Amino acid sequence: MDEALPAQIGKYPVIREIARGGTSRVYLGHDPFANREVAIKVIRAEDGVDVDLRRRFHKVFLNEASLVGKLIHPHIMAIYDADAFDEYSYIVMEYVNGPTLEHFCNVANLLPVDRIVEIAFKCSLALEFAHRHGIIHRDIKPANILIGAQGDIKISDFGVALHSGSEHTHLQGVGSPAYMSPEQVQDKELSHQTDIYSLGVVVYQLLTGKLPFLGANKASLLYQILNIDASPPSTHRTEIALPLDKVVMRALGKTPLQRYQTWGEFSRDLTQAYRQLALPPDTISDTEKFNAIKALSFFRGFRDVEIWETVLVTTFRRIQAETIIIREGEVGESFYVIAAGRAQVTKAGSPLDILDAGHCFGEMLYFEETKAKRITTISSITMLTVVEIKAAALKGASDACQKQFNQAFLRILIDRLDSANGRLSARN
Repeated sequence: MDEALPAQIGKYPVIREIARGGTSRVYLGHDPFANREVAIKVIRAEDGVDVDLRRRFHKVFLNEASLVGKLIHPHIMAIYDADAFDEYSYIVMEYVNGPTLEHFCNVANLLPVDRIVEIAFKCSLALEFAHRHGIIHRDIKPANILIGAQGDIKISDFGVALHSGSEHTHLQGVGSPAYMSPEQVQDKELSHQTDIYSLGVVVYQLLTGKLPFLGANKASLLYQILNIDASPPSTHRTEIALPLDKVVMRALGKTPLQRYQTWGEFSRDLTQAYRQLALPPDTISDTEKFNAIKALSFFRGFRDVEIWETVLVTTFRRIQAETIIIREGEVGESFYVIAAGRAQVTKAGSPLDILDAGHCFGEMLYFEETKAKRITTISSITMLTVVEIKAAALKGASDACQKQFNQAFLRILIDRLDSANGRLSARN
């Protein structure tokens, strides 16, 4: 395509250029049908490439774009559209108005350790989700991880990813040398563990402001990746504790056998390392919220992606004992799931029920079209930790997430009817 700013790409008017690389440009565009801003990545065809080869590339490109477009996850940048022509190809993506992690790889701009661990945890769950769909990213690096306006992360550039079940499981030259695994450097068959390695490099750089391997030239860099063991992150930043050191160094294992075998193992050890960080006593990270929500019976059947959606629309609250949370007759806007502790249900001063971890209350307002009045009073018996969910925010969640909540509410209704029938039978 012409180097000048194009007026339009496909059906998308172009607003301005966002970024550029050797053979690609990224533009801010407008989707007139969805009425939203989008990012459009344009990849120019290389000069001198055989026409048949170019057509085969276009076919692979569109097939893979279609596969990646099915990755609907809170921490993966959505792909909306793609097309290919003789002179160029383009991918239309979700626009994230925020910096990449590159900004935080400098010693002067390092993030707090707990924030870095949280980012790594979210990335690991997103990449595990992609792996379950047969997709390896193959180019994980700080430039491909963005931080949105609300501070959350999005992994981008799955456009270079290849479907692991296809015959195209590796292509020479794809990836960024400093973040490439030893098997990627050697152009060997790749698995999800190459993404584990690359994410390990990203975490190392975020923690220290340094890459684990540096070379005067590409050959020197690749030699180190293949033959030299990196120094632990704590040698560059003393506040990094041993558990986190171990996680990063295991992710950087020279062979897949030396690394984490699954994303689940990696996420588990990140969680354990996080728990050992010295944080303010009232701090509840998104990582802790995710694990706490996942463990509650209310959320059984929720997939990780739906739990992450829940994390994004929830507030964790700690409530002192003998405190009224909702009061009969008042108008409410939130419902609650108990994470820890016990609460009492009363109506007109008479006790009705005792609730503990996993129980939900106040959920009927979710089904009301207007602001609903509470029909009971709920008060804490012990110190209570609750997950507060605003009904309006949940109604903006995905259909899949809302479906899981509806199923959970149905289980609660059935349990309450069974309990009421049991009490009536006992009286008779």
